[in-house]
Amino acid sequence: MERTIRVVVAKVGLDGHDRGAKIIARALRDAGMEVIYTGLHQTPEQVVEAAIQEDVDAIGISILSGAHMTLVPRVVELLRENEADDILVFVGGTIPKEDIPKLKEVGVGEVFTPGTPTRKAVEYVWEAVPVS
Repeated sequence: MERTIRVVVAKVGLDGHDRGAKIIARALRDAGMEVIYTGLHQTPEQVVEAAIQEDVDAIGISILSGAHMTLVPRVVELLRENEADDILVFVGGTIPKEDIPKLKEVGVGEVFTPGTPTRKAVEYVWEAVPVS
């Protein structure tokens, strides 16, 4: 029996623009996933706490501020510290190409840059999260 994939969509740091986060949240919902949107200006600690409390399968981080090399690794680190590193982390936003391999090295599953069709992120989550 298949279960519903649960995803936290988060805006970390001082980012004040959340249109992309809302678009991906809607696309994931439309694909049958349950989505919890944390809102703007979240700390890595708040995001990880929400993910653990909501018992999610994945965290989608939307970041445009340029602080991705600080905030995203902190989310991954906190997941490990809380023995929740089975939660998939994926990122979308303005990420320079040279930073993508670095993010993947710290544990990010995938990075989606501007212009990526939302279906790519949806397909990625469906493929990366076991549902049975």
